[in-house]
Amino acid sequence: MSRMVIPMSERGPDSTGFAIYGSDKPGLMKVTVRTRPEFDVSSLLSELEVITKVPIEAVSRDTHTVLMIPAGSEAAVRAYIDKIPSATVVGSGRRMEIYKEVGRPAEVVHRFNLGAMTGTHGVAHTRMATESAVTTDGAHPFTTGPDQCLVHNGSLSNHNAMRRELISHGLAFETENDSEVAAGFMTWKIRGGDTLKQAMEASLLALDGFYTFVIGTETGFGVIRDPIACKPAVMAETERWVAFGTEYRALVDLPGIDNAHVWEPVPAKAYFWERN
Repeated sequence: MSRMVIPMSERGPDSTGFAIYGSDKPGLMKVTVRTRPEFDVSSLLSELEVITKVPIEAVSRDTHTVLMIPAGSEAAVRAYIDKIPSATVVGSGRRMEIYKEVGRPAEVVHRFNLGAMTGTHGVAHTRMATESAVTTDGAHPFTTGPDQCLVHNGSLSNHNAMRRELISHGLAFETENDSEVAAGFMTWKIRGGDTLKQAMEASLLALDGFYTFVIGTETGFGVIRDPIACKPAVMAETERWVAFGTEYRALVDLPGIDNAHVWEPVPAKAYFWERN
């Protein structure tokens, strides 16, 4: 993933982020928290252990810390962290960890030591801000549900109306970014019983604008482009792996790429892959 996202630096020099789907532990939930550099993470752990009533395993990488907490205590842990001005919950899930910061891909990849992480799949993004401020909150991936994330290339024209509708259905948003609304739409549809494929297909009718979405879930990932498909996209697949890139240069260093099946995703068609 490092070798995929760094070559795309000039397409998105403002911020970089990635979601990694790593190992899980039965009964536990991963909660990724972003803090200010001077923040005392050890004190936070002591305070949260009073809530969870069990020791909390934590791994810190630069400004982010992944907490392993009992699944039933997530709501209480989130409520406590929400009251701390210098700490923000970035995402949660059984397997998903999310890391994102302002900065070029090489810098952010180095800060979080992406090369030392492992997992079954991951989603990375480098952003050029066009409609909202350059902030860490505005960096991709966006997550609005457990083990679910979304990255977006494009622009939505009806995101304000859709945001209001989704809020009426109980979703909450942290930014004014249109991409977060797309993530929320997918979460809403999946909560209602849709498969990932069905949720992606529903977005073709509900979301106006131009877009390529890559959506990560606990079991795999999906790709969909709008019917006009003016944003570039390329896929590659071998017997060992499947990969997506905005441009082929993001894929050129993958092992076995010379023998891979490489194609351009068809407009308005949902693609998805799940791990065995």
